[in-house]
Amino acid sequence: MTRIKRRAIQFMTAIGINSYFIGFMEGRIYQGNLKKFCVPGLNCSSCPGALGSCPLAMLQTSIAGGAASQFKLFIVGFLALMGIILGRFACGWFCPFGLLQELIFKLPLPKVPIKKWFKPLENLKYVILILFVLLLPALGAFGMSSTAFCKYVCPVEVLEANLPLMIVKPSVMATVGFLFKWKLFLLVVILLLSAIIFKPFCRFICPLGAIYSLFNPISLYRLQVDNQKCTACTRCQAQCKLGIAVYEDPNNRECMRCNECLPCPAQALEVKGYGKKTGQEIEL
Repeated sequence: MTRIKRRAIQFMTAIGINSYFIGFMEGRIYQGNLKKFCVPGLNCSSCPGALGSCPLAMLQTSIAGGAASQFKLFIVGFLALMGIILGRFACGWFCPFGLLQELIFKLPLPKVPIKKWFKPLENLKYVILILFVLLLPALGAFGMSSTAFCKYVCPVEVLEANLPLMIVKPSVMATVGFLFKWKLFLLVVILLLSAIIFKPFCRFICPLGAIYSLFNPISLYRLQVDNQKCTACTRCQAQCKLGIAVYEDPNNRECMRCNECLPCPAQALEVKGYGKKTGQEIEL
């Protein structure tokens, strides 16, 4: 029941935040007042259907100095508020690109076993956060891109913005250069890896997930283990596609709050804050 409810919310979010359908038909980007606000998950601001803005794009722009101080406080405050309340919940429930990776992972192909050598790769997203989202935009005065992550790394821009525009306006293809080809290559690699590795972009690359992950241990929405009931049966870890030992570290930074580790046979694991365990269903 939890999985069905989460999937429905994922689809509704993906469609809802990209519901400027005339943009897809005419190949133009929405420029209304809603663009002043950011969405909780990673969603390209240049997508023809996007009503809101990508929080990473807004953060980079504010760091580059192209925004008023009130705007900087808004985006930093928004990310902090989302993190403090939900942690990485947005990664598991509100991110369209995360949904796409999950659907591809369902393909009946052999999966790469979760190994300890994966763990160092999970730190790559923090390097990308520091370098492409914080440092390079801060050096904008020295000729660096004010949206370095979007320009040099983000494959979501290709999927949600470039390709839809090319379908409606094929003439755009004549203007593409190396960066588009590079990010298209990265997109193809990520989608192929998604068939055998669970959410590789979210785990290894996404700087928004890196930001939210820092709040997982302290967020109001959190998992809680009753150590008096827990038998260390490891069922929760077996259910986790990230291989997290939930009974030992229920608020691990990598946890995307999918809640598939619930319910616990010993009734030792529950959601604390905005949800509660009720038999086989998580009420949110």
